[in-house]
Amino acid sequence: MIIVMTGATSGIGAEALKHFAKLPDTKVYVGVRGSGRIVPKGTEVLPLDLSSLKSVHSFADNIKQRLGNTKIDILVLNAGVQATDNKKRSEDGFELTFATNHLAHYLLARLFLPNLAKGGKIVITTSDSHDPAIIFFGPKTLATKELAYPNEDSPKGMRFYAATKLCNLLTARSLASINVEENRSVGVIAYNPGLTGDTSLMGKQSVFIKILLPVIILPLFYVISMFKPAFFMGTAKRSGEALAELALGKVTLPTDKIYASLVRGKLTFPNPSQLAQDNNTRDLLWKESAKMVGLPE
Repeated sequence: MIIVMTGATSGIGAEALKHFAKLPDTKVYVGVRGSGRIVPKGTEVLPLDLSSLKSVHSFADNIKQRLGNTKIDILVLNAGVQATDNKKRSEDGFELTFATNHLAHYLLARLFLPNLAKGGKIVITTSDSHDPAIIFFGPKTLATKELAYPNEDSPKGMRFYAATKLCNLLTARSLASINVEENRSVGVIAYNPGLTGDTSLMGKQSVFIKILLPVIILPLFYVISMFKPAFFMGTAKRSGEALAELALGKVTLPTDKIYASLVRGKLTFPNPSQLAQDNNTRDLLWKESAKMVGLPE
C-alpha cells in the first residue's frame, strides 16, 4: 500500500503516521519543510514547502517518479498553519495561511488525482470552525480573492484560519463531485479533528500556561464542552488515531456523507455548514483556485 501525507511529523499527523507505519507491505511518503525530521521505519521524507507552488509541483513530481506506474492508495492532506495576522505572504505572493492550508492542498489533490488507485482515498483535514453555527467566528461568506490578497478589513487570526478550513471542506466536496461525474471510485473525506490541545496550532506555550493547562484550562474546557461539545479539548493521540481509522477504512462514513467530525473523542457524521453545502460557492472556489495555481478549471 502507498500512502502520501502532508503534516505527518508533528501533532495529529505524527500520531496517524504511527498507525500507517505499523502496517505490513506499506510505504509512506511524507512531505516536510527543513531536515532532521524523525519518522518511523518504512517512511520516506521528501522536501515540501507548502508556501511555494514550485515546491508543491516538485514534491508531486518526485513522488510520481518514485512510483512509476504504481498508484497511490491513500492521500492525506493534513498540514496546516495559523498566522496571528494576515500580513505574511507566500513565495507566490498569496496570504501565507491561505496558501499553505488551501492552495497547496488544492494543487496536490489535483496533481495526484490521476495517480490514485481504484478504490483509493483522499482525506483532507478541515475544522468545525468553518461553521458559524458551531464556532461564533466561523465564516458566513467566502471571498476567495480577499483571502488570497487580504486588506486591513479582512479576517485575521482564527477568523482567517476558519475561512481556510472552509476552503478545505469545499475542495473535498468538489473532489467528490468529480468522482461522480467522471465515474471514479476514489473516496473523499473531510475530517475535523476537533479542538486539540497538544498541537503546534495552539502556538508555543509558556511555562505558566503549561502549568495551568492540566489544573485549570483543561477542566474549564471540559465543563464548557458539556454544553458546547465543540469546546471539548482532545488529544493529538486520539485525533490522529481517528484520522488513521478513516483513511484505512476502519470507520466508514454513511452513504452520501463526506464530513467526519470528532466530537468528545467519538467520530460523528454531521452536515457541514450551510455555506459549505452551497454548490455555487464550491464551484467558484474551485475555479478561482485553479487560476491562482495555474491549472485549467
